[in-house]
Amino acid sequence: MVLISIGTAGTTPQQIVRTAISEIGHEIDSVAKISGLYLTSSFPAGSGPDFVNAAIRIETDRAPVEILAILHRIEAAAGRVRTGRWGPRTLDLDLLAVGDLVLPDAATQGRWRALSLADQQRLTPEGLVLPHPRLQDRAFVLVPLADIAPAWVHPLLGLSVAAMLAALSATDRAAVIPFAPV
Repeated sequence: MVLISIGTAGTTPQQIVRTAISEIGHEIDSVAKISGLYLTSSFPAGSGPDFVNAAIRIETDRAPVEILAILHRIEAAAGRVRTGRWGPRTLDLDLLAVGDLVLPDAATQGRWRALSLADQQRLTPEGLVLPHPRLQDRAFVLVPLADIAPAWVHPLLGLSVAAMLAALSATDRAAVIPFAPV
């Protein structure tokens, strides 16, 4: 499952999403399902313009590190320049999960999941951590993810996307505003 976050500057968010999804389908494999588009504030607050978020489910036999490398190439082709953690960006493609795979291991994934917000902002993992360590905490991830995979269960938390979303505050969920269909 891939989360697409897009800054609203420049071309329209719908165009960026459609182009990114097309590239993912071309480069990786079959795009099985696409969420609606959702408008959200930047995260953390004040780190850039508002974003448009979407999630897609792909079907592939490719290795997670290969998928991530392809996503980074698509970001770069869209003009993404990595200048700092959580800075403004034209396109942000996150690999959220690959089935029930845990990478690199449960202990490492747990350490990254438990980081304080300050440490999340300054530290970057050396390798891929799956599932994404903070997907359970972020409405801007879970709302579009619930469109495409509400029954997916986090392999370490034992909670479905629907349950993780329901556990967030009503304020957090309401801050994810339906924007447009893809």
